[in-house]
Amino acid sequence: MGIAMTMYNVPRDGKLMARGTDTLTADELFRMPDDGFHRYELVEGRLLVMTPAGGLHGAVGVRVTVAISAHVDQHHLGVVVGADTGFILATDPDTVRAPDVAFVSWDRVPADGIPKAFWRCAPDLAVEVLSPTDVRREVDEKIHDYLLHGVKEVWFVEPSARRVTVHRPGQPPQVLNETETLNGGDVLPGFRYPLSRLFVFDL
Repeated sequence: MGIAMTMYNVPRDGKLMARGTDTLTADELFRMPDDGFHRYELVEGRLLVMTPAGGLHGAVGVRVTVAISAHVDQHHLGVVVGADTGFILATDPDTVRAPDVAFVSWDRVPADGIPKAFWRCAPDLAVEVLSPTDVRREVDEKIHDYLLHGVKEVWFVEPSARRVTVHRPGQPPQVLNETETLNGGDVLPGFRYPLSRLFVFDL
């Protein structure tokens, strides 16, 4: 999903305003009416507007989603969710992030099932696919938020550069090019995916 640079706050009528002194909670964000176009994240109570992404971003994102979902379903590992799913990473003020793809293991799913509102935890795995409209500094901040608040692994996918960078807490990033194979490590045991399959689209 493309990330716009402008941060907003939202009054109780749900209309966007320029940056002000008020902050928004995760529950208020969840109850905001859908305008049919934008998606949002919350960063320390401030609203971040997400613009629609381009075609290559979407195609690569779906391939990642399908590959992860097939493996997770086959081995009964947990739940895979898409780009519209919010995760509350911090509270007071609230931060809600929405990865392009996320995985949550069964042992972290609440006893009463998959939440109808935002997840009140970090996912085990977060995947971000770079869009041409993304601001790299803001993507880096998002990856930092994931690792700081409990995400075990972040895959940063760059379709135009044909590479994936794997981020893990306390470890240097691992950069993989299109000739290499992405593996799920401890987060997705047994998962292996040749990156040549991720980035090649034959006409």
